[in-house]
Amino acid sequence: QVQLVEFGGGLVQAGGSLRLSCTASGRSLSNYAMGWFRQAPGKEREFVSRVDWDGSSPSYADSVKGRFTASRDFAMNTASLQMDSLKPEDTAIYFCVAGPPTTGRGTNVLEYEYWGQGTQVTVSS
Repeated sequence: QVQLVEFGGGLVQAGGSLRLSCTASGRSLSNYAMGWFRQAPGKEREFVSRVDWDGSSPSYADSVKGRFTASRDFAMNTASLQMDSLKPEDTAIYFCVAGPPTTGRGTNVLEYEYWGQGTQVTVSS
């Protein structure tokens, strides 16, 4: 059984930065994609970013492109999300996810098998 645990959420002012980390345990995820989703109050979960199993260039939601940087360490079985130039609309619970290779775009919640418990990110204006 795979467990994903997120670290690094918190409260930051608009324009600030936070770094989220995700540690996976239970098995190696070297052949899985790892990524991030978020869910704001009253809204559906939405895709944020993804790094595929082959380490190819990360993909991002348009809303975070140019501000967020996703990475992963295959040897350590971890993933990270560097969030810069944060905006109040980035406020949400952020979930680390992992899923097998997909023929889809990797932006659908159904494409991910494992989910972390989530970490709160709050950006004040």
